[in-house]
Amino acid sequence: MSVSETCRAVIFGCSGLILTPEEEEFFASVNPVGFILFARNIGDPDQVRALTDALRRCVGRPDAPILIDQEGGRVQRMGPPHWPAYPAMRTFGDAWKSDPAGAERMLQDTIARMSRDLVDVGINVNCAPVLDIPQPDASGVIGLRAFSTECDVVSRLASVAVGAFIRNGVVPVVKHLPGHGRARVDSHFDLPVVDSDLKTLESFDFVPFQAVANAPVGMVAHIVYTAIDPENPASLSGKSFATIREVIGFKGVLLSDDISMNALSGSYESRAYRSLNAGCDTILHCNGDMEEMRAVVKGSSLLRPESLLRWQAALAAPVMSSVTPAVTEI
Repeated sequence: MSVSETCRAVIFGCSGLILTPEEEEFFASVNPVGFILFARNIGDPDQVRALTDALRRCVGRPDAPILIDQEGGRVQRMGPPHWPAYPAMRTFGDAWKSDPAGAERMLQDTIARMSRDLVDVGINVNCAPVLDIPQPDASGVIGLRAFSTECDVVSRLASVAVGAFIRNGVVPVVKHLPGHGRARVDSHFDLPVVDSDLKTLESFDFVPFQAVANAPVGMVAHIVYTAIDPENPASLSGKSFATIREVIGFKGVLLSDDISMNALSGSYESRAYRSLNAGCDTILHCNGDMEEMRAVVKGSSLLRPESLLRWQAALAAPVMSSVTPAVTEI
């Protein structure tokens, strides 16, 4: 099985283009659910294939989840000269306003090509699409990564994108639940606080996520939503996880955003424990720092039975398309 009851509820990054002996030994002993790659881990296709193979050998699972952030635009870990520079998702939202059918075809074609790139090097989970709806006074961290500033456009293209990834053999991770579009600071550097009332959030920010409530995996934001829990960011809040499950109705795996981000405070052991205890299915730790990863392990646990079932369903969702996508100019 790609994920089993012996997996620890964590996903880890690694430090470079190849695994160190220390990393190999650590991953083998910890047996994380999976791994995530960043630009520091990406050279050429042969190197990435060798790295994904090595990561899976560590845990003895040939289909273990290996994640990446391949959104297009400025968030694209695999890029030229070995892979295409894909457009930001706003491109498709803008096109949708004048030609909805054409924009949807372009989006499907782009995701088909992107998915082919990922599958070719052994990556089976993509942390995309972004379903946040940026507001005028928000931080620029989302910006053109979002399909649109209009709720109906984001909701429609969310469904198109999720379906396209699944049809082309890749597990999509929708982000950032329950909505990052109102954050006035970048959670990589500070803790955002959103003061909007619950009615506003439910009628706007939550809607794209409700449109894809059956998506395989969702990523939870490090943002305080005062209408839900004024004390804790969503990624550490039982009330927020309950809202995502019960109000948004999200059924898939809930993955934390990277717990090494500066939005969170406290020890890494505490961050991991609090997130899992709040209802998170799996902790994400990205930077490959061995000391931090050892602390995360101390605060983590094996997958809960319900989390295991969600992961198994998520990894069973994709199918490989036998159709070669048309090349559509954007």
